[in-house]
Amino acid sequence: MPRHIPATQHELNRCSLLAELPGDRLMKLAGRMTREEVAPGQAPVVEGEPGERFYVVLSGMLVVSQESLGARRVLRPGDYFGEVALAMSIPRTASVRALTPSVVASCDLETFDEFVRPLFADDT
Repeated sequence: MPRHIPATQHELNRCSLLAELPGDRLMKLAGRMTREEVAPGQAPVVEGEPGERFYVVLSGMLVVSQESLGARRVLRPGDYFGEVALAMSIPRTASVRALTPSVVASCDLETFDEFVRPLFADDT
């Protein structure tokens, strides 16, 4: 089992969504997010599977694709993914696969609900 390497506040600050969090909240969130290396071709998120984690891209490039539509867009550092399945309690709506060696930070549903979900509520 790889050891838990938390994300840093500085890394998460590059994500415009998370940058809305006050510094102390962002620091707490960073401590609860796990860094993970993703090799080219690996897919942290697979369409149709249950969603359990929210992800932020720290480095590299990943592609979002849908079975029916093919590649939709490319994710770069500062982008995030995985929020739809968690926010709406539905299976993954797309797959995300690394194009280059990438590093992502992710958190579980409980952490997402506490820190991230309220940021989406502001949009309504």
